[in-house]
Amino acid sequence: MKQRSNYALRLPKSLKAGIEKAAREDGVSFNQFMVSAAAEKLSALQTMEYFVERAGRGSLSRFDEIMARGGGETPIAGDER
Repeated sequence: MKQRSNYALRLPKSLKAGIEKAAREDGVSFNQFMVSAAAEKLSALQTMEYFVERAGRGSLSRFDEIMARGGGETPIAGDER
């Protein structure tokens, strides 16, 4: 079983009510909704960090070289731009 930890979270009443409503409509518990929301946010941040790091390794001059090279096959019917 995964280890779990507890965290007391203080929310404005209106936000808590909105989360409770959304969780009910989604058919999940308040806790499940909050865990999912936190996981989605963390995933988005990590994805952004990945693309920033990946972009830093890119080279516009290399991109231009690749795009300028010849060769390849012409598109087959239905696959053209």
